[in-house]
Amino acid sequence: MEMGHREFLTALHGMMFGTVFLLLFSGGVIAILNLGTVGLAPDSARRQLRRIGLAGWVAVIFVWATVLLGTYWVYPWYRAKPPAGAALAGYPKYLLVSNPKTAEWHEFGMEWKEHIAWLAPILITAAAAIVTFHGQLLVRHANLRRAVLVLFATAFFCAAVAGAFGALIDKAAPVR
Repeated sequence: MEMGHREFLTALHGMMFGTVFLLLFSGGVIAILNLGTVGLAPDSARRQLRRIGLAGWVAVIFVWATVLLGTYWVYPWYRAKPPAGAALAGYPKYLLVSNPKTAEWHEFGMEWKEHIAWLAPILITAAAAIVTFHGQLLVRHANLRRAVLVLFATAFFCAAVAGAFGALIDKAAPVR
């Protein structure tokens, strides 16, 4: 099996960077939920907050890398306009819209993916900032923990939707 540079960057974008973010999400949710444990010792809470903060900022780096790589490297290849008479196999957007059966993958799927993907890094950055700057309040206030969990969950949902559309669109019209 051979991968060209476009296929490698597309895989790096979705399968590697995106997957790391999605895996860090599950650990972050469990760690935040554990902050509400009754009788959590102050030293344990501080260690837990440091781990959550570190994992949160690692997630921020990976999700921003995913979105920026996708937006500024992969997406231009997807939407490249074919020269007159060229085979559409090398031009994914035009390959999709040329067939009424696959046009919706671009018209709905890619348009939605382009916009929702940008919410994930914004939301996870907000969650990581709250953990970093207001960590001790997370231990004491269940409402703040819930707010951070909502930010985490919404970021996860946005990333998952963008990732699912990206995988399905790449299956129908791969970037090569």
